[in-house]
Amino acid sequence: MNNTYTIGELAKKMNVSIHTLRYYDNEGLLPFVQRKDNGQRLFTQRDLIFLNTIECLKSTGMPLKEIKQYIDWCIEGMPTVPQRYELFLERKAIVEEQIAQMQKILATINYKCDFYKNAIETGNVEVCESERKILAEKILDGTL
Repeated sequence: MNNTYTIGELAKKMNVSIHTLRYYDNEGLLPFVQRKDNGQRLFTQRDLIFLNTIECLKSTGMPLKEIKQYIDWCIEGMPTVPQRYELFLERKAIVEEQIAQMQKILATINYKCDFYKNAIETGNVEVCESERKILAEKILDGTL
C-alpha cells in the first residue's frame, strides 16, 4: 500500500472532490498535510484516516465547525480523549436513531412492494377493511 498520495489520488480513492480536500486543508481539518518543495500537497495514511473521520462525522449531520473542534482535540492529545469519546457517543446515538427511522421507511416500502406485487399477481388492488385496520395499527404502534 502506498504511504503517500497526491491530492488527485486521495480524492479519487476517497470519492471526494479535489476542491473539498483543498478546503479541508485550508480550514485546518487536515492539519498534518505535507507539501513538496513545489507546494504540491502530499497526503499520508494519517491524512486519509482524518479524512475518513471527517466524512463520517459529516454524514451524521455534524457541522464543519464542530468537526474542526474534534480535529483540534486530536491535536491536543490525551487530555481531550474524554471529550472525543463523548462526541462519538453522541454521534452513535444520532446514527442509531437515523437507522431506526430508515428501518421504518424500509418496512413501509417492503409492505407496498408486497402489496403491489400481490395486486399484479391477483389482478386486485382492493384492500379489505380488516387489512386496513391491521395496517393502521402497525403504523401507530411503530411496527410499520
